Amino acid sequence: MTKEKSKKRIGGWLLAPLAYLIVTLMSVALMLVLFSMALLVPESREYLLTNSQAFTLQWYFSVVTTLAMGAFSVALLWQFCKCTRHVPKMFIIWLLCTVLLAVKAFAFSPINDDMAVRNLLLALLAAALLVPYFKRSRRVKETFTE
Repeated sequence: MTKEKSKKRIGGWLLAPLAYLIVTLMSVALMLVLFSMALLVPESREYLLTNSQAFTLQWYFSVVTTLAMGAFSVALLWQFCKCTRHVPKMFIIWLLCTVLLAVKAFAFSPINDDMAVRNLLLALLAAALLVPYFKRSRRVKETFTE
């Protein structure tokens, strides 16, 4: 049997992490649209420039972390579709980054607590379910072999 025939395709339970990755990537894209709208509307741009330096610094930090998470998500999605052997480790790191960003939003962002807790619980639930799956699953080991 050749290597191509022995390698499994993405399927089964691997579609759930792939869907979660795609939904998170769409969320990041929406956040980038919202950030760009804030820069394009003259009133909000003026508010950003004339408001306190701490708020402006926090806003730019949020933009940079959103860009970084978007770039990491795109790179992970590319590697996921190519079925490279680095995907399990990269995906676990990506899940931990989503948990860290949810903790950051819970602790430091000026959003209501219900939304922050829901975001944090979703990230924790995804990490609690998917990290053991990526560590122990035979399907993951057989799929990501290149």
